[in-house]
Amino acid sequence: MKIKVLSACMIAGSLLGSCGGENTGSNVQAPGAEETAKSELLEAGADALQDKTPLKKVNMYLDGFHFYSGHMEGQMEAHHYVTQLNEDLHQAIIFDGNGEDAKLMGVEYIVSERLFKELPGEEKKLWHSHHYEVKSGTLIAPGIPDAAEHELMEKLVTTYGKTIHTWHTDRDLELPLGGPMLMMGFTKDGQLKQELIDKRDKNFNVSTAEKKKQRQDIPMPEVLPGANAWEKGEIRQVQLTNKAPEIKQHGH
Repeated sequence: MKIKVLSACMIAGSLLGSCGGENTGSNVQAPGAEETAKSELLEAGADALQDKTPLKKVNMYLDGFHFYSGHMEGQMEAHHYVTQLNEDLHQAIIFDGNGEDAKLMGVEYIVSERLFKELPGEEKKLWHSHHYEVKSGTLIAPGIPDAAEHELMEKLVTTYGKTIHTWHTDRDLELPLGGPMLMMGFTKDGQLKQELIDKRDKNFNVSTAEKKKQRQDIPMPEVLPGANAWEKGEIRQVQLTNKAPEIKQHGH
């Protein structure tokens, strides 16, 4: 199933109802002077004249939740704007909201089960499964018809994600301070704070509990060894260092 095929369903859904956007504000107000008329004019000119092909390929919107690897209490809603590169690989830009003031929090790379199997053992520990997010109803695709969302979730349930956040607005940081952080996905009931689910459901006028029921027919995949390493106490997190990185050149 190609996301391009689903795009037609998304368009139809947007014509029939809400597009699932501009209903969740950013967590913080960033410091800075209000844009001048000159800046707005320059932006308008650039928007009209410059090509933005990579952004045009962003054709899917997913809403879910993350937590800091090694610190489950640090939880937040994450708005993913996704591009499908091929049948086995997606890339997502992640924001803390879906309005004009949304802050760019980070990125997520999503691979198929086939590609995940080929990753080195240590690399796998940086990735999380999506089986619970899909089956629990906590991962949604706002604004598209239920049938199209269900078909999309059938594909995503077997995938794995590697997520890095660079702006921690959940901690009320008004600027992208500190280092990047590795994020993980939830794997069991009771881990995700109910107040986060309730707030999201209210904003989108959806029911996570109802979506869970609707997805009962989606087979629960067996999580491949290596993923969700935090469950076994193998915490991986990004650290800043003053050591120069060892980078192998391509082909060497």
